[in-house]
Amino acid sequence: MRESVYTITFERNSTEGKMRKFIQGAAKIIFSRMLIIFLMILIQIFVLGVSFLRFGSYMHFISEGVSILGVLLIVHIINKDEPTEFKLTWCIIICVLPVLGALIYLFVTCNVGGLGLRKAYKRSVKESAHLLFTSPETMEKLKAYPASLRGFAHYLEKKEGYPSYHNTGAVYYATGEDKLEALVEELKKAEKYIFLEYFILYKGTMWDAVLNVLKQKVKEGVEVRVMYDGMCAILELPYRYPKELAKYGIKAKMFAPIMPFLSTNQNNRDHRKIVVIDGKVAFTGGVNIADEYINQKILYGHWKDVAVKITGEAVRSFVVMFLQMWNMSESQKDVYEDYLPAGAADELQEMQADAEKQGIVIPYGETPTDTNETAKNVYQSIFQNATEYVHIMSPYFIVEREFLDHMRHASERGVEVALILPHIPDKKIVYYIARTFYPELLEAGIKVYEYEPGFVHAKAFVSDDVCATVGTVNLDYRSFYHHFECGTYFYDHAVVKAVEEDFQKTLQECIPVTEEYYARIPFWQKWAGKLFRLVAPLL
Repeated sequence: MRESVYTITFERNSTEGKMRKFIQGAAKIIFSRMLIIFLMILIQIFVLGVSFLRFGSYMHFISEGVSILGVLLIVHIINKDEPTEFKLTWCIIICVLPVLGALIYLFVTCNVGGLGLRKAYKRSVKESAHLLFTSPETMEKLKAYPASLRGFAHYLEKKEGYPSYHNTGAVYYATGEDKLEALVEELKKAEKYIFLEYFILYKGTMWDAVLNVLKQKVKEGVEVRVMYDGMCAILELPYRYPKELAKYGIKAKMFAPIMPFLSTNQNNRDHRKIVVIDGKVAFTGGVNIADEYINQKILYGHWKDVAVKITGEAVRSFVVMFLQMWNMSESQKDVYEDYLPAGAADELQEMQADAEKQGIVIPYGETPTDTNETAKNVYQSIFQNATEYVHIMSPYFIVEREFLDHMRHASERGVEVALILPHIPDKKIVYYIARTFYPELLEAGIKVYEYEPGFVHAKAFVSDDVCATVGTVNLDYRSFYHHFECGTYFYDHAVVKAVEEDFQKTLQECIPVTEEYYARIPFWQKWAGKLFRLVAPLL
């Protein structure tokens, strides 16, 4: 059936594939903060050399002044309310680069370009916060569940603004191919509007399958909006691509377009993947719109990814989340109510006649606009409340000590904690860093596996056959602190079983990580990982 949507081809050894990797790698370097930092290091060397030649007799006073400035900055950093790993990274940079370390710190932490973006998002959320609430019916349903869930649901709504829902169906997709097939099918049913928001949108077979439906729907009078992260413009898409889509009647925009050296908000990217159709159906998960996600192009072995389709009351949160992001840069704001399903209860119950309506569903977001760390708290709550197992799939593993402690404490209580990571990485430095955690994980009794066929891009937690979360949030600093993210938490829902079944199936294709396995990892890779782990919060 999938063959009707696309035809599989491969590019592992093709010139096109190699050229694409080279261009992407070069572009990421040119537009990254790491290039700025590297250039500052060169400037530091130059300044020190010139200072020594021209002001040699004053170097003692200059050195003392720089040392005092460094001490003041370090005192400021140590007293900030942020993870210890961030503080340690900045202290190291300031000590190693005493002349320009302060400039690096100001460049990254002040994030002048990001200030306006964050302010706009906060304003957008405030304007629409009244639209997200837990209904009296769901509140009544929550009373039948454990106090731990009721407290967790209360926290997500009152502190973060993400309410709970029942009467919501969900379908889990264990591959990008399955997600694409379901997505195309649902897009064809659209009658009023289609919203798409992706971190990556690249031209290719997958996008063609979606775009063909979008073009047809515009002709039928359906409103279509497409939003993708500005990084796409430097890797794949023409900078004017939104205008190209406008020719078909599609409203399109880039989130936070960037320019080399001039943009200062490289950190705060839109990493979300959201599709909303008529306020009745939503999709989220790890699957972007690019051919590697459906194994149309083989870049890092087999690409393992997952997604979920949500139907029913919980779609409301995804409608609001999309419009909040879209309206950040709009002078003419949307009337949100125009896109929310009317006649809620009766209409939604009828729509859900053939779907699972049990359990609680909580869509949630993560933003860099506050210090609440929503997604990390969702993950940590799963460890805290687990009694039997916590099973995880993640492409990256660069976590702070606090998060690692939650994992270890769960394992030490007798909970089976198992983690599936890639065997073939997309980012080697990040891969080397992740492997430096192996000894600590194994010592705590945590089971670690590498997906032998290729790259795991799934972001999924499942625990005790009772709760699960699927979304866009990686186990790394970027997802926890810098990116806009989203996910869906399920409790006592039929979809939980599907997530666990997929974990067990994926496990059959994995290599178990043991002490002997870790010992065989090349010495230089271990030390490269340890070295870069010092600056992991900046990667």
